[in-house]
Amino acid sequence: MYLPRQLISHLYLQLLRSHHPLSPPVLILVALEPDALCACRILTALLKRDYIPHKIQPVAGYGDLSRAGEELVRPMQTTNGGSGGVVVCLGVGGLVDLGEILALSNPEDEVEDMGGVEIWVFDARRPWNLGNVFGGLAGMGQPMAEIDANARRRGRGVDKGCITSAYTSKNGGIIVYDDGDIEEELRNEREAYYALLEMPEVDDDDDDDASDDGSEDEMQTGSKKRKSWSGREDDEDSEGDEPPHQRRRSNSGSSIASTPTRRKKSGINSSNSSRSATPTTDSPSPAEAKQPSARSLKKRLINLKRRHDSVLQSYYSSGTSYSEPISSLIYSLASELGRDDNDLLWLAIVGVSSLELSGRTMTGVGISNTSESGGSAGWGGQRGEHIRQILRDEVHRLNPPDPLESNRDIRGEINGVIPTTARSPTDTSIRLSPEPRFLLVRHWSLYESMLHSPYLAPRLHVWTENGRKRLHKLLAKMGISLTQCHQYYTHMDMELKRVLRSRLLKYAPMYGLDGLVPSEGSSSASAREGWGFVRCWGWKACLSATDVGVIVGAMLEVGPHETLASWDSKRLPRARDDTENSGITGESDLASLLPRFWSAYDALSLTSESPTILLEALPLAQHLHRAILRTGTSLLSKHQIRHLRAFRIAVVKDGPDVKLFTNPGALTKLALWIAEAIRVQEKERGDSVKIGRKRAAGTPLVLAGLDEDRDLYVVVGTGGGGGVVDFAAMSKRQEERKKKKELKEKKQKERSERRSKRAAERAEREEETGAEDEDSEESESSSESESEDEEDPREKKHLLRNRFGIAFQEVVQETNARVRIDSFEHCVVEVQKDDLGGFLEALSFRSVVG
Repeated sequence: MYLPRQLISHLYLQLLRSHHPLSPPVLILVALEPDALCACRILTALLKRDYIPHKIQPVAGYGDLSRAGEELVRPMQTTNGGSGGVVVCLGVGGLVDLGEILALSNPEDEVEDMGGVEIWVFDARRPWNLGNVFGGLAGMGQPMAEIDANARRRGRGVDKGCITSAYTSKNGGIIVYDDGDIEEELRNEREAYYALLEMPEVDDDDDDDASDDGSEDEMQTGSKKRKSWSGREDDEDSEGDEPPHQRRRSNSGSSIASTPTRRKKSGINSSNSSRSATPTTDSPSPAEAKQPSARSLKKRLINLKRRHDSVLQSYYSSGTSYSEPISSLIYSLASELGRDDNDLLWLAIVGVSSLELSGRTMTGVGISNTSESGGSAGWGGQRGEHIRQILRDEVHRLNPPDPLESNRDIRGEINGVIPTTARSPTDTSIRLSPEPRFLLVRHWSLYESMLHSPYLAPRLHVWTENGRKRLHKLLAKMGISLTQCHQYYTHMDMELKRVLRSRLLKYAPMYGLDGLVPSEGSSSASAREGWGFVRCWGWKACLSATDVGVIVGAMLEVGPHETLASWDSKRLPRARDDTENSGITGESDLASLLPRFWSAYDALSLTSESPTILLEALPLAQHLHRAILRTGTSLLSKHQIRHLRAFRIAVVKDGPDVKLFTNPGALTKLALWIAEAIRVQEKERGDSVKIGRKRAAGTPLVLAGLDEDRDLYVVVGTGGGGGVVDFAAMSKRQEERKKKKELKEKKQKERSERRSKRAAERAEREEETGAEDEDSEESESSSESESEDEEDPREKKHLLRNRFGIAFQEVVQETNARVRIDSFEHCVVEVQKDDLGGFLEALSFRSVVG
């Protein structure tokens, strides 16, 4: 089921009304990423204000999620002696069947029973698991005609998976919080999903070889064997040896759910089935009186099934992407409840700002062409900028200017001076700031901040001697001496800080740095596109939202500050994945990640201690980004990046920082740095890499980091940065689709008239001849409709999304490589050291951007 955006507070208000002192605590499962941490902070603040007890459980991957289901969620069920309750998934489980991985439903049961456990899912990853979105309720796994009266009563307030205001939380279920995508973009998928649920099961393997003698029996009983979306048959023998979450992702071929299935039922009536699935025609009454043959009925069902399958297959195989950050979505919940304040707004801003730092764009994990536009633009194109503009409006609403200080503030904003101090000892307000795309500029020297900038460094080629000279020339043209720029930014000459933005706007375009700082734009305070956010805690600290995102990310990826020198020695081996192809063994590493999670969680505290913890963790962030610069420089200068058929490949297996990049988050940031450098080089050479019929300014990159302690490689695949929406082209395609639709309707009308004439002629023929003509007509009409339907998926593919997760699955299924796929980020895998060569060779023949 899914909860529409306009009813976002509906379930929370029901929880508030039904809560009492004996109610079980709300269980919150949180992914180890900054956006999920910020969302967790906002949600727990709401729960605390309403005196609702809650428990937080960090989750590192699918293995930990499955264990949390067995140890924490399953005992909550009323069928297992519990009293029900609410489980909130933050950045967790949106791509898999949560009922299965959390062990809430038994596939052998005829009627699903969640045992009073209600699961709320907040996840920015796409594509959704459609079983969670349109199913997730008791009785939803059965054909509509066979749901009993009790199940219908339990499903009251749900319209084809969409929760209405009449819904009440009583029997549990899986509820996905819609940020608007489901209502606006998944209408075709919704219709196809429910059409498949209503269809009787039919085996289409022997469609061409089916005979009239056996077709009648097949229609009566239905086939017990279904095909997955990838088109291959499920291996029932090997499937039983796999854990639920791995089995679900393997069968899909795209790390998503497989075909919507029904519980075992006997005695499916073929006449009822055909009546619900067969399209009506305009045949005359003599033809209507004649019953179609069983073979013709079966062909019609198979064609309908294939048509609906193709809709869902197109959705699942398009690749991964990111939608609205969950911290922004939960802030919307707080705003709807009237609980919004500066603290919660700041957490939402940090969560939104953290997405670009980790490369989470509208086309999956990768670089984005929208990063050229300056400021904090990046992850979501126009939609992302729209969300940031809403946050800017919220800043002005919750932080009105002080009449006594307004003149000075306005002068500072007009001049574009980066704020580095608070207005007063008690100032905790949030302000807009024309943030340059430097790294930790308030806490580093200007030179170091520019040198380690993920935006500036690749464009100046700072890994070469000439690149460093270009940086020195840029500083010299701006009139900033090397002595000044090597001082801490807060200690620089005040006059230089006042003119820094104007000089960057003047000289940066000479070096291809057009988006280094936000443009002048409008003078209106509510329309400062590209401007960032800054918050002060009196005289204690002044931090930008990007600074906080960088620090919190480093705390999760490197570890607590007290273990900076020996953080890697405390790592524990990871959980064993008992899949058919996995030879990677070990136990859960959640114990080693817990100190990192709670340190980052405390750093986002709403108390006055928060900036102290963040400032103490600054060396972590600086250490990580120095290592990224060193390692990236080494790989580029030594030409250790190879160009394979579909992507580039680099391996980090030696050097002082090799152990640092065994963490997927740190490895991803290094991959993004290198990918940006490669894209800039290709752009400067005028190269354009052709991917199928698309052309993308950039090549996908696969980066592998050696973990010697566990004798494996951590592998991450990033997109090449070609996936920007061309809104002009989209409007043109919409006009073309409209014309094609009108033409299609005209052709359908003509075909309907021809079918009427042929039907009248067939009524006069003998029964055998009639059956053959009927079959030929059905195959003709279905082939025409299928050829027309095939045009839509190609038109919709205006985004080049990251398909590494799907490609990894395909390679695992077809090779003997020992691979472990456990991360929520499906473009991250672990490969046994000896199998890396064969794994990459097989991967090079796959489509990694779609």
